[in-house]
Amino acid sequence: MSTDLTHTWPIRVYWEDTDAGGIVYYANYLKFFERARTEWLRTLGVNQQALREQVGGMFVVQEAQVRFLQSARLDDALLLSTSITERGRASMRLLQQCWLPGANQPRLLCEATIRVGWVNSASQKPGRIPQAILDTLT
Repeated sequence: MSTDLTHTWPIRVYWEDTDAGGIVYYANYLKFFERARTEWLRTLGVNQQALREQVGGMFVVQEAQVRFLQSARLDDALLLSTSITERGRASMRLLQQCWLPGANQPRLLCEATIRVGWVNSASQKPGRIPQAILDTLT
């Protein structure tokens, strides 16, 4: 489930995350993954607001492929993992997974391959990820 280069972030499933049956609404996994990516960047010292304001660029999601394996439920304590699978000059591909920790073995509930690209904050045009940020993400 985890390697030295994998960031993990715990979350709890709240009522607002579920449908009428107490099961996590499928689109909310993307919100969970967004939060996990933000916290991963924070642990590396990369603040997304500062990137936009001081560096003049930001990461945007260009592509998402999601596989739903099992359902998370109201009050579940989940563990989200994020790891880089490909890193280029203008984009990165990340593997994100949602786990339900268990006494015997964690269960993979959902996983996504997310491609994020770098864009200029003002023009929204694609650009190269600044080298200092690439170095931080290694």
